[in-house]
Amino acid sequence: MIKRSWTSLFAGAIFGMVAGVASAGDVYNAGGSQKYQQLFAGKTAPLNIRLVSCGNESTCCAPAGCSDGACCGDEIAGCGLDCGESGCGEGCGLFGGGGESAITFGGWVQVGYHSGVTPAAAARNDALSFNNHPHRLNLHQGWLYAEKVADGSEGLDWGFRVDVMYGVDAGDTQAFGNRPGRWDNGGSFTRGGGYGWAIPQAYGEIAAGDLSIKAGHFYTLIGYEVVTAPDNFFYSHALTMFNSEPFTHTGVLATYAASDDVTLYGGWTAGWDTGFDQVNGGSNFLGGISTAVGDNATFTYITTIGDFGARSAAAGSSSGYSHSLLFDVALDDTLNLVVQSDLVRTGNDDDVGINTYLIKSLNDKLGIGVRSEWWKNEGVSQYAVTGGVNIKPMDNLVIRPEIRHDWDDPTRGSETTFGIDAIVTF
Repeated sequence: MIKRSWTSLFAGAIFGMVAGVASAGDVYNAGGSQKYQQLFAGKTAPLNIRLVSCGNESTCCAPAGCSDGACCGDEIAGCGLDCGESGCGEGCGLFGGGGESAITFGGWVQVGYHSGVTPAAAARNDALSFNNHPHRLNLHQGWLYAEKVADGSEGLDWGFRVDVMYGVDAGDTQAFGNRPGRWDNGGSFTRGGGYGWAIPQAYGEIAAGDLSIKAGHFYTLIGYEVVTAPDNFFYSHALTMFNSEPFTHTGVLATYAASDDVTLYGGWTAGWDTGFDQVNGGSNFLGGISTAVGDNATFTYITTIGDFGARSAAAGSSSGYSHSLLFDVALDDTLNLVVQSDLVRTGNDDDVGINTYLIKSLNDKLGIGVRSEWWKNEGVSQYAVTGGVNIKPMDNLVIRPEIRHDWDDPTRGSETTFGIDAIVTF
């Protein structure tokens, strides 16, 4: 096996970016998961539709950019606002509150092609990893969500979020810590060719002041990359993200803004990747801290401690520990560096990974980036370097070509994969 130091791997990644190696995507935090990501300038924003009643006298549908739900065109009785004015005033909103009380609907469609299987998978079409259906055009994510934001800035408020998706990525965002056929794990939700349904989020939330509490099924806090395609720069996923991090949890999670620079997280979940059911039990703490380091950097520590459910059981243990350390540094107004290190220990299973992301915004329409990674499981190391481009021909369309090279995978040796996808948000 080829052994390389992290220094040489990083240097090779930088060279790859300078040489014009190609890759992938754009981002807004549609998933609701508290991920700590720096976007290149001019991020993709969804054309959310708000349902608004103005003074209970008329109802309108307008793009979210249209003054917090105010209707475009003529003035609406009870609101007295044209499109472009400052707000909708009192008495407006789906449930009689201000404009922020409105329910927001949105989503996206992601379609992609890749020339090979990401080496995290064992075989083609086994639905065990992302980008596992090569040499064909795939609908990765057809996504819809409904959301009401819990805004505690003026006292007690409530909110919720529900996400539903269909595509070949469903198997990676289902609650596969459940018994088969429960919630969205298998059963009628699974289709041939890798296609299926998933319900990755369904939670309620209350907020008051600087504290919010979320209860239900929600995305993890752990790591940098997420399942939701618009929230990642790259089309493919890091080995660490797929192998050493949960995707979802079911439980209760509190978030507290202790100051302008410090946010605290803490709660209980029923293991990793469970819905409202479990196959091997599960009970663990989920929490951590995110804090500013100087004016241009953020450090985040997130941990899970306890029984991870199916993940712990697979390692012959009823306990485990994991953490993700994330440094996010704005080197200047257009250049962002992220360094992430994950550790997972469950019984005899010991994983560790180090990933580096360097993302450059060239302008509002173009960003380039490189990701270098090292992931080790029980003494066996794998490496990958991915280079990519984010192209934004319009505000709600991102095209993400990439080239990825993996090596030291004991089952494959080395492999170079080309991929390209497009994401349309709405």
